[in-house]
Amino acid sequence: MKENPSIGQLNTQRCRRIWWSMAAAFALLCTALSARAELSIEITHGADNPTRIAVVPMTLPGGQLPGDISAIVSADLDRSGLFRTMARENMLGFPRSTAEIRHHDWSVAGIEYVVVADVQRPAAGRIKVTFSLAQVAGQRQVFTKFIEGSDNELRDIAHYISDTVFEAITGIRGAFSTRIAYVTATAEGGARVYRLLVSDADGARERLMLKSKQPILSPRWSPDGRELVYVSFETRRPAVFRQRLSDAQREQVTNFRGLNGAPAWSPDGRSLAMVLSKDGNPEIYLYSFASKAFTRLTNHFAIDTEPTWTPDGKALLFTSDRGGAPQIYKLTLGSNQLTRVTFNGSYNARPQLAADGRTLVMVHRGGSGGFVIASQDLVTNDFRLLTQSALDESPTVAPNGAMVMYTSRQGRRTVLAVVSVDARARFVLPSQSGDVREPAWSPFLK
Repeated sequence: MKENPSIGQLNTQRCRRIWWSMAAAFALLCTALSARAELSIEITHGADNPTRIAVVPMTLPGGQLPGDISAIVSADLDRSGLFRTMARENMLGFPRSTAEIRHHDWSVAGIEYVVVADVQRPAAGRIKVTFSLAQVAGQRQVFTKFIEGSDNELRDIAHYISDTVFEAITGIRGAFSTRIAYVTATAEGGARVYRLLVSDADGARERLMLKSKQPILSPRWSPDGRELVYVSFETRRPAVFRQRLSDAQREQVTNFRGLNGAPAWSPDGRSLAMVLSKDGNPEIYLYSFASKAFTRLTNHFAIDTEPTWTPDGKALLFTSDRGGAPQIYKLTLGSNQLTRVTFNGSYNARPQLAADGRTLVMVHRGGSGGFVIASQDLVTNDFRLLTQSALDESPTVAPNGAMVMYTSRQGRRTVLAVVSVDARARFVLPSQSGDVREPAWSPFLK
């Protein structure tokens, strides 16, 4: 059915106001912060019955390491909310192998698991860590493995150990070796400067990808974790860019008048879903990297925005107010079958799917009128509030589906926060000053 021109024009103007208001609000919310301020971690709430684990200090006999591996592993496990690590000053001994573990001593201290390691230098500038996990009850060795890398890869080694321990105990693949992308803003010389940054999942090793005097929005990772797409206003109107992480080489994907936004990489890496208003109304489009062609997927006078893919690449979820208020819909590609997904409350937006394709995470307007992060099981339709703040936004799901990162107000600042999908554990990653926004969690990195 042909779109009513008057309604379409009205919604285009309305959507432009929404888009530019969002950019303005983004700028106003940003306060002065240091040009390079790595994120810190503040654990605000852990699981009620965390697993007690000791990560014995990993030292190099007769030498010194460029970092503290065991401290990084302990911080990773603590941050998950599922573990409580033992302070090293409370340890009665520092075994280097499972044969040296005195299980009775650890049992009396309430420790359930112990991580020990032997560290060696197989060559100059190289580190080899042979690490073991022991279960105190039953005096059982769970595994012994090794990892080797350069001095510059010490944090990668530590995160690998954390991932391995986490999966062995929980049965869930660890996501400590993944990365996050996010946007910060800095007041410099009376002007606002925006930065697109990439860091480890714990906020360390922050790396600048783009610096601009215009807003940067909606970073999203490619399926292989080697590229980002995002929206930049550097051309004085929103445009979608694609950028490679290895050498920062980038390409402008769109240059249409009106809205160009909310890009989302397809699971096979061959296309992007995005929002364009080039034909007069905000609609979902598909862009093919091979053909450079744009295919319109929706056709409605309402505002259709914020597409995200199902893991199998066969459907898109998106936000639309075609029912009178923002709700989440599912569009099956090929058949063009459209289904409304959310019915709880009058506002549900920013859909993100976990890798299982079953857990939907969104921004939900709560009963008090504030915005919180919520989840919905797409099989049982069980609905759960994950946060309780008044202004939580921009959810992104860890690739293992266990945690959700989002932005939240903390005093006068906006910070990154993380909550487990069962809402039992929470922590925040504030910068030293100012705001951090628009997080995107990477896929697993091979």
